[in-house]
Amino acid sequence: MTPAPTAALRDWWDSLTVYRDIRVVRVLFLGFSSGLPLLLVFSTLSYWLAEAEVSKATIGLFAFASTAYGFKFLWSPLVDRLALPPLTTWLGQRRGWLIAAQGLIVACMLGLGATDPTTDLWWTALWAVLLAFASATQDIVIDAYRVESLEERQLGAGAGTIVLGYRLGMVAASGGALIIADLAGWFWAYAAMGALMAVGMLTALLSPEPDRTAATASARHEEARVEAFLERRAHLPNWLREAAGFLYGAVVCPFVDFMTRRHWILILVFIALYKYGDALLGIMAMPFYEEVGFTKTEVGVISKGYGVVMTIVGGLLGGLMVARMGILKALLICGIAQAGSNLVFAWQAYVGADVGWLVVTISVENLTGGMGTAAFVAYLSSLCNIAYTATQYALVSSLMSFARTFFSAGGGWLAEQVDWVTYFLVTTLAAVPGLLLLLWMMKVFPSDVRRADPKDALTDGD
Repeated sequence: MTPAPTAALRDWWDSLTVYRDIRVVRVLFLGFSSGLPLLLVFSTLSYWLAEAEVSKATIGLFAFASTAYGFKFLWSPLVDRLALPPLTTWLGQRRGWLIAAQGLIVACMLGLGATDPTTDLWWTALWAVLLAFASATQDIVIDAYRVESLEERQLGAGAGTIVLGYRLGMVAASGGALIIADLAGWFWAYAAMGALMAVGMLTALLSPEPDRTAATASARHEEARVEAFLERRAHLPNWLREAAGFLYGAVVCPFVDFMTRRHWILILVFIALYKYGDALLGIMAMPFYEEVGFTKTEVGVISKGYGVVMTIVGGLLGGLMVARMGILKALLICGIAQAGSNLVFAWQAYVGADVGWLVVTISVENLTGGMGTAAFVAYLSSLCNIAYTATQYALVSSLMSFARTFFSAGGGWLAEQVDWVTYFLVTTLAAVPGLLLLLWMMKVFPSDVRRADPKDALTDGD
């Protein structure tokens, strides 16, 4: 007779229902749509340019085409506040912008695919820049839609699910696009990716618009301050007063709202530090594999193939932990596991080019990395006041991305000063400040973080 499962296991099994909620399922399809354009301006485009015998130096310069992803916070206030008639009237603020961005993505994919890099390289570059801009805009809207449409307990599951969808989109845009290009040419490869955007567009059309009634009330409360300011300057032209009012509500209010939170500077410091050890490991992983003696095939199959699967599993597990434990406790457990994975790399450096241990190392590192990412994205989502979701999420996610790049930049120098075992031990220690700050936050803040409620702003300053 099979023994009955424990109550704890039943509770965890029951928690899996969070992934069957239609709101979480929608995030999967939107994540797929988000992942499709990325590699079409990165590695897939680089392959095409190399095939067209474009110089390596020029191919390198095409990296600038993707800078839109790093600066998307600059126009995120427009996504939050600017109406797009008639789309906004028909679909609402979020879905209207989403359909507009997705339509522009399809047009840019077709435009890029129709160019010939051997004769029209400038046109190829222009379409690549436009595609990156449209893709970054779609990411802004999808992040806002995800945060606003999910309940607090679903934020972790939404983070894990969007990672899964995003990865599937990247697979289609890399391996799928290359196969189609080999069979039918580059135009049809990019056209096929444009056709796959129908997944995200149908999801947007068939999904409801998030309820932003309370967000609108909160925004009006903040804008009352600038209206009072402008009333005292009635001599200004009407167009200037209206423009100032829009900019205040769209740009200033999101910053002011964030800075009214307790210990907001330390929150930003935590965002910068939480992935510090992971960033130092990631930047030097490939040089480590090469120097230790692993073959390209071993790295490709285990790290880039099997490792992606483990990252997805980790993301889904991290989302489940957030649903079960709450965001802060999940952040702590996942952060400790993330740091522990660096110790596994130290052991790998000690044993050398052992393929069996590489499987273990990649399993632990990618699984814990996916867990940490899901919990961290859920935390970033919880920081957003839904009155300014697009702007605030773009800001905190850009800070996360910038901090990861900035902190990892010194990894190469450090690796040259010490052996690999010492390097990975140091990267483990680099994770400690973020974890200590998290422990402090767990004592200072309530039992768990709570998504910023726009209704709270109605009493601020009263």
